[in-house]
Amino acid sequence: MKWILKLLLTALAVLLLANILPGVAVTSYAYAVWVAVVIGLLNGFVRPLLIFLTLPATLITLGLFLFIINACIILIAANFLGGFTVESFWWALLFSLLLSFLQSVLHSFLKEDRQQS
Repeated sequence: MKWILKLLLTALAVLLLANILPGVAVTSYAYAVWVAVVIGLLNGFVRPLLIFLTLPATLITLGLFLFIINACIILIAANFLGGFTVESFWWALLFSLLLSFLQSVLHSFLKEDRQQS
């Protein structure tokens, strides 16, 4: 049940960022939910493969190459979904950085609720 709430919070973050960043667009909240689902699936299945294949670059850059991988995941999601567009790699990079930050902030509220119960 908690993963549904996390999914909806991620969709809210996607929608918020799409309204703030001019290089990113999402057509509706329903598409933002689909974006959250696709990004979650890509992070679960494709991201580990990309990390493994780019392990030398990740080690040399002390993990900073993971930001590039996150931007690639965003671009792949944009290619799968017609209602989600990202204009360039740089917008994808900025979007992924801000999305990661917003997710950590929003998901921290869920952890606080669980500790109070």
